[in-house]
Amino acid sequence: MPGKRINPRLAKLHRSYSVEEAAQTLRVHKGSVRNWIKAGLPTVHETRPILILGSELRDWLEKRRKAAKRPCPPGTIYCFKCREPRPPALGMVEYVPMNAKSGNLKAMCADCETFMHRRTALASIEAVMPNLDVQIREAPASLIERTEPSLNCDKMTEQ
Repeated sequence: MPGKRINPRLAKLHRSYSVEEAAQTLRVHKGSVRNWIKAGLPTVHETRPILILGSELRDWLEKRRKAAKRPCPPGTIYCFKCREPRPPALGMVEYVPMNAKSGNLKAMCADCETFMHRRTALASIEAVMPNLDVQIREAPASLIERTEPSLNCDKMTEQ
């Protein structure tokens, strides 16, 4: 399960932090900071107490966040199950408008067959999904015709 997003800008550039101070500043557990040091976060020296420069802490966290990003090239949507950008199954994509200018693209993953979603503007559908058939869904009707009356009616008609 992924953790919460850490804001690297909370670390001051010209300050050195102990493990406990860095954890308190970034609102994480001190074990997380120790794991970051094991993963390659640079420290001032190998002696105790371990000190971390604020500028190096901020740079390391920003590089780690950039390395985790997976941008979607044109014609793909990010699949959360596969954790990779994937093309839609059978080249079929549905656009569900949220407002007049933007909406969600909805498609099925070609590999694991789960639904994928991608937010996009109506004007940029052709750039995001080139050479694919995008079906634009109309807004659902607000009134529904029923053949039988509602059971939640106060007035009962007698026959």
